[in-house]
Amino acid sequence: MDELSGLLDGPRARGAFLLRCLLDPPWSVGLRDDAPLSVTAVVRGHAWLLPAGGEPSRLEPGDLAVLRGRAGAAYAVIADDPATPVQAVIHPGQVCRTPDGRELAEEMHQGVRSWGNAAVGETVLLTGAYAVDGEVGTRLLRALPDVVVVRADEVDGPLVDLLAVETVRDAPGQQAVLDRLLDLLLIAVLRAWFARPGTRPPGWWTAQADPVVGPPLRLMQHHPEHPWTVAGLAEVAGVSRASFARRFHEQVGQPPMGFLTQWRLELAADLLLEPGSTVASVARRVGYGSPFALSAAFTRQRGESPRQWRDRGQPGPTSTVSATASNTSHQSG
Repeated sequence: MDELSGLLDGPRARGAFLLRCLLDPPWSVGLRDDAPLSVTAVVRGHAWLLPAGGEPSRLEPGDLAVLRGRAGAAYAVIADDPATPVQAVIHPGQVCRTPDGRELAEEMHQGVRSWGNAAVGETVLLTGAYAVDGEVGTRLLRALPDVVVVRADEVDGPLVDLLAVETVRDAPGQQAVLDRLLDLLLIAVLRAWFARPGTRPPGWWTAQADPVVGPPLRLMQHHPEHPWTVAGLAEVAGVSRASFARRFHEQVGQPPMGFLTQWRLELAADLLLEPGSTVASVARRVGYGSPFALSAAFTRQRGESPRQWRDRGQPGPTSTVSATASNTSHQSG
């Protein structure tokens, strides 16, 4: 597992919020939903993205934006025009209200996973939000700017069109289908952004292409259960122990064993949230010789035991908008 896969693997990528927005001008939506990560794609028309403290961007059909949320604060506005006053605000739990507090879920409901001020919409947007509960994704989130905009010609394949079609289907297992499609869309956006000239990808991303650091780095990520040593990793790299340690630190930003310890504990945080997991089973999977050893390292780094972390993990709140759409679709069926 590499770090990009780590964001999208496990409980965080399941049950993601997804909605189709159908909008006629004038329209303007403020975002303060506390979602750590969200993706917006333009299917038809256009939209202005106005991030808090950032430069406005006009999004055209096929363009995508990834936004990092700000807990407890408004972090962006999406509108037909930068001058349009905010008419709706998305709050935590995907609850939608007017700026003066009136709920809009029923009023703007437009069918299965669809919402807006029009039945067809001059502009059609897809928006998906992740509740990233684990810590593998946290490393990636720290590496991203508040806003990533990727243009239609930078992303290969018909993912936006396919997601638009699947969003309005109400079939058994549809949530799993939507989760996987949203995962693919997010991966495509992040790959395009990391590969763009002029961007500054994190060290752990660029280091994977380094001929010396890359192979040992991938081995640690894919096989954290192995009893790795700096000497053993240097042998894989084909260089001396001192040369490998120095180059790894330069490329990744931390020593090899420091990276490995952090990676193991971040994986453990994710695995502990899986149904049926135990401290003993997770310890084996991430390279600790006993539950006690994992507990000691986990508690030392995080300030709480693995059991406390697992017991505290809760699923994200139910969306008022999606609950309304689901109830309506089942009643009509």
